Amino acid sequence: MLQLEVRSQPSVRWGYASPLLALAITVVIGVMLFALLGKDPVRGLEVFFWEPIKSTYALSELVVKATPLLIIALGLAVCFRSNVWNIGAEGQYVIGAVCASGVALLAGPDTSRWIVVAIVLAGVAGGMFWAGITALLRDRFNANEILVSLMLVYVAIQVLNYLVYGPWKDPNGYNFPQTKTFEAVTQVPKLMQGSRVNIGLLLALAGVGAVWVFLFRTYSGFAQIVGGLAPAAARYAGFSSRKALWLALLTSGGAAGLAASLEVAGPIGQLTPYIPAGYGFAAIIVAFVGRLNPIGIVFSAILMSMFYIGGELAQSRLGLPKSITGVFQGLLLFALLACDTLIAYRVVWKK
Repeated sequence: MLQLEVRSQPSVRWGYASPLLALAITVVIGVMLFALLGKDPVRGLEVFFWEPIKSTYALSELVVKATPLLIIALGLAVCFRSNVWNIGAEGQYVIGAVCASGVALLAGPDTSRWIVVAIVLAGVAGGMFWAGITALLRDRFNANEILVSLMLVYVAIQVLNYLVYGPWKDPNGYNFPQTKTFEAVTQVPKLMQGSRVNIGLLLALAGVGAVWVFLFRTYSGFAQIVGGLAPAAARYAGFSSRKALWLALLTSGGAAGLAASLEVAGPIGQLTPYIPAGYGFAAIIVAFVGRLNPIGIVFSAILMSMFYIGGELAQSRLGLPKSITGVFQGLLLFALLACDTLIAYRVVWKK
């Protein structure tokens, strides 16, 4: 019979192969799911894996979806490598969007284009402030950061709803719960005409390089990683656990706020109740599929954005429910968790 046997040391090969195997398992289960729903499996795979890349416009939309996922996941990678479990990036994203929108609403037709910088900085500050609440409660009262950060997501959504249904509601918006459309001067500069891709892509790629250098080429990054892998050894070496906690959460919250500011002042152009698009939760999967490595996160962000676009196309072209996107995300996560077993264990046949 098949049994799991503990390896003498974790397998480096399976560390890289596990995400690929998880993706293959997700595709196989997806094919079965399409068949059970009475849909053509080939057409279903085409919608998820070919339609998002078949044209220049499709690729640009793929980049638009991947950019916020990439930015948030980079911040979460710093957190998770520090053994700080920030599950509330969604809430930090929402508050970042609120703060960025507050600055954008101050703009008028004659406002300078430099207000874009203020909008982005406000978003970053908002995300850091919301993550700082979790850091404070963990630091001062030893509260569990998983529960605190997760519960703060729902508080953030209530703050958002209060504003868009109340004081920030557009009086000329036909009673829809949304702010007025932001002035043109507040729009994040686009990289090319006829596309929604903006400078957020450049910031995301710069973030990849910055996080890689920080984690693997700096003393502070080394301290973060050691603190995550061996807290006792980090304390013995004189590394500050408090500093690591605050640095990890503020970095993660700032990244979520940055992503939010680029969204509200970019493709969306206003604040609505639908700003929490699940990016903060999906970025957790992106970070782990990318092996908490900035380079790997780039590819996993692209994959996750394909699921988002494929889910939207599946609704319109195949008549599938909106939840199909979450189904594929969940399948990928659970398949990855299962395949990661092979890193520490090997499958052997014993009579």
